[in-house]
Amino acid sequence: MSGRSVTRVRAARAALAALAALVLAASSALVPAGAAARADAPKVPKVPKVPANFLWGVATSGFQSEGYFPDSNWTRYVAQKRPGVTDPYKNSVDFRHRYPEDIARARALGVKVFRTSIEWARIEPKRGHRDPAALAYYDDLVRRVRAAGMRPMLTLDHWVYPGWVAAQGGWKNPRTAKDWLDEARFVVERYRRMGVIWITFNEASFYLFREFADAPLTLPQALAMKNALVRTHRAAYDLIHRIDPGAMVSSNIAYGTILNGLFDGVLFNQVTDKLDFIGIDYYYGASVTNVTALNVASGEPWKAVPEPDGLYYVLRSYQRRLPKLPLYVVENGFATDNGKPHPDGYTRSQHLRDHIYWLQRAIGDGVKVIGYNYWSLTDNYEWGSYRPRFGLYTVDALTDPKLTRRPTDAVPAYRQIIASRGVPSGYIPVRKPAWCTVEDLTTCLAPPKTPPAQ
Repeated sequence: MSGRSVTRVRAARAALAALAALVLAASSALVPAGAAARADAPKVPKVPKVPANFLWGVATSGFQSEGYFPDSNWTRYVAQKRPGVTDPYKNSVDFRHRYPEDIARARALGVKVFRTSIEWARIEPKRGHRDPAALAYYDDLVRRVRAAGMRPMLTLDHWVYPGWVAAQGGWKNPRTAKDWLDEARFVVERYRRMGVIWITFNEASFYLFREFADAPLTLPQALAMKNALVRTHRAAYDLIHRIDPGAMVSSNIAYGTILNGLFDGVLFNQVTDKLDFIGIDYYYGASVTNVTALNVASGEPWKAVPEPDGLYYVLRSYQRRLPKLPLYVVENGFATDNGKPHPDGYTRSQHLRDHIYWLQRAIGDGVKVIGYNYWSLTDNYEWGSYRPRFGLYTVDALTDPKLTRRPTDAVPAYRQIIASRGVPSGYIPVRKPAWCTVEDLTTCLAPPKTPPAQ
């Protein structure tokens, strides 16, 4: 990687660490001595079942899982070994040729939503030329998802664009926004009236950060990209509703713990009137006693200690901000180090059940949560590395030429959760609630109670 890129990444990590320290110091100052011991916690509520029409789902993305990928900004970043790129892309987990099997795996779980992305780089590898083989692949993918009784959730931009767009400067070039909308119009017209849930930009805040580091962008260019994403989402929202009336449209938020205000400022705050639901990606929380989410910035997400109760506060907070909109957990998952057990013994199934428990608590408190997607159905290429494993099914992409899908303990757990409409009312979370969580500083006085140990 270039010296400039290394400097930028190091500076970003240093800023994250400094801001974390400031927030934690401020949080600690808010807690009177002995307050946690004196506070009277409320009676523990029973968790309700999720509604019968709740949208259980799984998620993945095209570039990360498909393999055999054409020229794009990200194939170029990998070839150039941009920041964070440690593994070759190879052919990822070959979803491009194994999608019928993976869709069948999702169906066997009982999910109602299958999320993936329609890759612009595959559909239009050259300006003005749309690849018939790529269109046949996506047509069949959407057909099979629907035939399996699931709704497609289609992302129009999961951080990847064609090589010819990269050659014209990507989001540095004002023409890219027009080209993007032309492609969006083509895709939406092709898959309208198919019950699609549309996502315009995946995690706009991280998209901007990655392009800043990888394209790379100057600060003025990054600001221009931010403004272009806002304008393009707003235009895409109106375009989709004209072409596919009644469809639900959003842009999922990357929840950013102590930096969440900055994350929301990239796109979310400017488009709240152009959302049909609030899509939230929740992976990591932070509290006075847990700042391990900083390991994500250093490329080691498996070192982050999860805070499942943070999901409850995040859902409640966004509902209070936009009370008329429903919420959908578009991504939630658990990174392990190359499939090894988590250092503290916390398992994927425990992580899943604990998060669903707090989601149900939010529903019980009146938060309008309509769906939940697990990230991801299989392990995949995590933007430069196969080391972080997020899959319900694990795949050794670097060492197994057969790319065997091996179920984790979360597969039967998720199947049972879906069949039972959540965890049972007497479920006891494995991970205790955090004290003084960034998601809600009232927990500095007393964390919420969970059912007592049996």
